[in-house]
Amino acid sequence: MSKLTVALVAHDHKKPELLAWAQQHVEILKQCNLVATGTTGGLISDETCLTVTRYKSGPLGGDQQIGALIAEHKLDALIFFWDPLNAAPHDPDVRALLRLCSVWNVPVACSPATADLMVTSPLFLSPEYKPVKPNF
Repeated sequence: MSKLTVALVAHDHKKPELLAWAQQHVEILKQCNLVATGTTGGLISDETCLTVTRYKSGPLGGDQQIGALIAEHKLDALIFFWDPLNAAPHDPDVRALLRLCSVWNVPVACSPATADLMVTSPLFLSPEYKPVKPNF
């Protein structure tokens, strides 16, 4: 059985929130291959002892690296705590990442409540569940 690959991404003001969320769900996350943008991945790895493959920081191309995983069908879910109250210079990259999730039918959670519902769903770790991928 292959593990789900889950990306964990958070803007600066949301990093503590994502870290607290990851600590609450560490047992579920242990069952996944985790990838993350640079700083976020380092914090999660250091504080939870989870193994996290780290890409570049979001503004330096990390969002685009995560987007490439989506386009290549190598990402099963995205948990992205973005900060809607603070504009980031890489907002177009953020929008592109969220757009790719919609295009390729990848589950995405942008808040702790949605992330809770996603990872506690019986479908989340079910090997039988495979979201339908569009055929373009």
